Amino acid sequence: MFSRSAASVPRAGTLRLATKLQGKRLYSISKARRSYDDTIQNLKIGEHTRVIYQGFTGRVATINAQESLNYGTNIVGGVTPGKDGEHLGKPVLPTVRAAKEQLKPDATAIYVAAQHAAKAIEEAIEAEIPLIVAVAEHIPLHDILRITSILNTQSKSRFVGANAPGIISPIGKCRIGFQPLPTFSPGHIGIVAKSGTLSYETVASITRSGLGQSLCIGMGGDVVAGTSLVDALKVFETDPDTEGIVLVGEVGGRAEEEAAEWIRDYRKRVKQPKPIAALVGGRTAPVGRIMGHAGAWAAPGENLAEDKYKIIQDAGATMVDHPEKFGGVMKTLLSQAGKDVGKIVSHAQSVNQSRSMHTMRRVRPSTQRTYHPAQAADQRRSLHIQGQQAVDLLKPALRDISISNDPPQATDSYYLSITVDRSARQPCILVSPTTDPSTTHKRMRRIPYDYQRGPTQDDIASAIRHLQIDAAPPLAHAQTASLITTLASFYKTHEAITLTTDLTITSSGSLHLSTPRLHFDDAAYKSTKRQASIHALRDTGLEEAVEVEAERHGIVFVKLHAGDASASIGTLVNGAGLAMNTVDALSLPPHEGKCANFLDTGGKATSETVKKSFELILRDERVKVIFVNIFGGLTDCGMIAEGVIMAFNEVDMRGIPVVVRLRGTNEEVGQRKIAESGLELEAFDGFQEAATRVVELANAKR
Repeated sequence: MFSRSAASVPRAGTLRLATKLQGKRLYSISKARRSYDDTIQNLKIGEHTRVIYQGFTGRVATINAQESLNYGTNIVGGVTPGKDGEHLGKPVLPTVRAAKEQLKPDATAIYVAAQHAAKAIEEAIEAEIPLIVAVAEHIPLHDILRITSILNTQSKSRFVGANAPGIISPIGKCRIGFQPLPTFSPGHIGIVAKSGTLSYETVASITRSGLGQSLCIGMGGDVVAGTSLVDALKVFETDPDTEGIVLVGEVGGRAEEEAAEWIRDYRKRVKQPKPIAALVGGRTAPVGRIMGHAGAWAAPGENLAEDKYKIIQDAGATMVDHPEKFGGVMKTLLSQAGKDVGKIVSHAQSVNQSRSMHTMRRVRPSTQRTYHPAQAADQRRSLHIQGQQAVDLLKPALRDISISNDPPQATDSYYLSITVDRSARQPCILVSPTTDPSTTHKRMRRIPYDYQRGPTQDDIASAIRHLQIDAAPPLAHAQTASLITTLASFYKTHEAITLTTDLTITSSGSLHLSTPRLHFDDAAYKSTKRQASIHALRDTGLEEAVEVEAERHGIVFVKLHAGDASASIGTLVNGAGLAMNTVDALSLPPHEGKCANFLDTGGKATSETVKKSFELILRDERVKVIFVNIFGGLTDCGMIAEGVIMAFNEVDMRGIPVVVRLRGTNEEVGQRKIAESGLELEAFDGFQEAATRVVELANAKR
């Protein structure tokens, strides 16, 4: 029997509230303390980890807490502002500070709405809770940037999230998050993932293999994450319960590249390194589009997913193209590493392995790319403003600098952006001495700066030197320094994600801005109603009508390969990561099909959203076959089957064949409903079989 004790979790110390500036709380640490990196080991949760809930008496928190208590999680109480008493047989306290003093928690699960999450996280940091897990989606980016600026000043609290399924130790029976418990089983594989649905399918594969999981960490799909892939890898390296490691990345950010650097170094310095298998979703994602998750897009200067896949592979990890392969691959890698796989499997607990995870019966009726700044115009899911609208928005802030929507006229032009450095968890100045598409990416430099203070004079001087305009006429030099300060202020005030422009120096020696591209955080408006004037600038008439309608129904729809008649496969998937990977797996060898769309019904799809998804897919005349690929983690496969049947009964399917793959929660119920429907559906349990059949049908319709 393996277990985790709280002894490995550092106890909280005392964090001093240093000062208040303009209503923002800033924190400082004593000389004896070091950095946020010192909190990585707080991720080692287990059966004795003392957990509290913030928002404890809320409906969602209550349901989740009861499930986690039944699982074995050591929940010691919770917090609801203004309340004292008892809930679920546990104490309720009015503040996090009071809960810290009376309940001595090692971790907190934050179950409050996105608009209140930042305040709840700050309270947990101020109380020095060692592990803070925030699962809410749509927390505004600038709230998280403020949070991370606070985290960077202390060494007591570790943050997981936001927009993450959380963290779970099956071997220690401790869940802090909303992971689907029947999918997990105690064992010896550590898993870190950006995507929730991809992680659930990964976990299911590891469970079916008998290896089970030691610790699973959800990095989350937001632009800025409190815990990175490398942070998790460091935990797995020293964890005696972890025999092998699985890493699941996706398009967006540099976390996968940093993980590759860590893997390469790890394999050099350790005589018998733990085997590592990996997957990267979004390898075929269109450049410049947000693929479901807020952070699933390649920012200026970032490699695309296909390049990240190769970088991790070159570092020594074994790559897979679909998560259902992880179980078999990991058993092979452990065997090759000289591990006794049979012994590892026998150690793994089997209590959850048979619950809703049976192999299903198949039913067949008789019948190195990189992102270039110029491609940002394709961004649709967040608010992206360019052209004259962007010029008009910037002009009031740039009174002394000329600006136009015309492309640069001079031979020499310079690239300047204020954006997010996801690795530093800070905003940054991003500069390149050229806007030539063939070299801009290679010559870019990021200069991170503190979110609260803004860029320093040294930061600005470094940017100007890299732009190679430090010898420019005094007026242009001074205007560039002023421009960086102004854009950084505009960035924070208007809650932007990326502000980008091209610079030229006129014959009179002054600075001129060309073709500004402004990308704003839609969560700031949707969650908190901030930035209403910015949000009002959105012109949905310029967007794909089907994508706008999908958004109104909580569905993320991206039209792919517009104008290409060979893109004939419609996809319907629950979860952004799984949807990306589904398109990848269908499009890449060995299947080599071509998808007409990316469609994420959301992690909690309903029969109604499934029906609506069919309607949206069928508006594309190119579609010749539809692939429904559902992993029932949080989604009930029986309910999805009802949605598929409803669509067949109420939607004109145009005689288009449908291939259905249902896996996970109540998979047998869903399969039975499909089989007994009498409809012309083809149902599979394995992804490879289903994908082969989908492409076969698509090719036959050409």
